Amino acid sequence: MTAVPAQISAWGNGLALRLTKPVAKAAGLAEGTRVRVSAKPGRIVIEIDVEPTLDQMLAAFDPKRHAGEAMADAPMGLEVIR
Repeated sequence: MTAVPAQISAWGNGLALRLTKPVAKAAGLAEGTRVRVSAKPGRIVIEIDVEPTLDQMLAAFDPKRHAGEAMADAPMGLEVIR
C-alpha cells in the first residue's frame, strides 16, 4: 500500500491519528488490537503487540542465564523437605 496523507488532531489532552479502513486492513488492525508505539524525532512506528508463542519463548531460553536453583542453599525457614 502506498503512503496516504493524514493529519494529527487534538484529542483531550493528547493527540490522535485516525486510521482509514484501508490502512487498518492493510496492517491487519481491528478495534481492540493491542499495539506497541515507539517514536524518535520525525518517526512514529506502530506495531501489533503479539505475545510470543511457547516455541518462541523456548527458543529464547538461555540455560546459562535462566537455569539453576533459585535457592541453592539448605532450607532457611519453615520449608518442608520430603
